[in-house]
Amino acid sequence: MNPETTVSIHPYFKPHEGKLEEFISGMPAFVERTSTEETCLFYDFTVCDDIVFCREAYVGGEGALAHLDNVGDLLQEALSISELLRLEIHGSATELDKMREPLKELPVDWFVLETGLKK
Repeated sequence: MNPETTVSIHPYFKPHEGKLEEFISGMPAFVERTSTEETCLFYDFTVCDDIVFCREAYVGGEGALAHLDNVGDLLQEALSISELLRLEIHGSATELDKMREPLKELPVDWFVLETGLKK
C-alpha cells in the first residue's frame, strides 16, 4: 500500500435499540458487493458492545467514491436501523480533495496524511 494514494474510511455505527443482530446480518451483503471492487485494499467489520465499525481502505479517492456508489443502497438500509456516530476519512490532501465535493453533505472528519511508512 502506498500511503500517498491510500484512502481509508472509518464509519462508526450505533444500531438502534434491538437492531444490532439485524445490522450484523446485513454485513455479508456489504462484503460480497465490495469483493468485486478492484481498488479495495481491505474491508471488514468489527463490533464493540453495541458499536459497529467498518475498517476499509481503497486505492485513491476515486476508489473510495466508487465503493460508496457500489454499496449506496445497502448503506441506506443500514442507516435506516442505525445512527452514524462518526465518519472519518484518512488520506493524502490530494486524494481527500477528490472526495470533498461529492461528500459535502456528510458529517466527515477529514484526516490529512502528514507522514508515513511505505513497505
